[in-house]
Amino acid sequence: MEKEVILWLGLLIVFLVIEITTVGLTTIWPAGGALVALLLYLAGFNIWWQTGAFLLVTFLLLFFTRPFAVKYINSHHEKTNYEGVIGKVVRITETVDNIQGTGTAVVNGLEWTTRSVKDGEILEPGELAKVINISGVKLIVEKYEEE
Repeated sequence: MEKEVILWLGLLIVFLVIEITTVGLTTIWPAGGALVALLLYLAGFNIWWQTGAFLLVTFLLLFFTRPFAVKYINSHHEKTNYEGVIGKVVRITETVDNIQGTGTAVVNGLEWTTRSVKDGEILEPGELAKVINISGVKLIVEKYEEE
């Protein structure tokens, strides 16, 4: 067999195996490019045409089909516990004091260690706070003023 057949067939197999194992549309586009390059070899074109076709087809497939794939495939992303907490208003259950290292709040029935975004700010039990971020297993909150 010619070295071009081994090259394009080998790349096609490698890209397809990676695609099958990852199931994430990571290498389907270069697999299409390798297939077209293999077909050009069989049609008698030289390595420069094959390489050009591989690059062009890979780019065109990526450019035109990836936005569709991103939009419609695996588009049912649901927020995890972590993502769903940021932005929520919570009630403080234990005094939040960064200097003393104390503070808790309950979110969705779960108790979280809580710290203020400002070191000098102390939040008392019963006060409302808005979750700004999460650092490790701690909620980072700021005092929430009802409008």
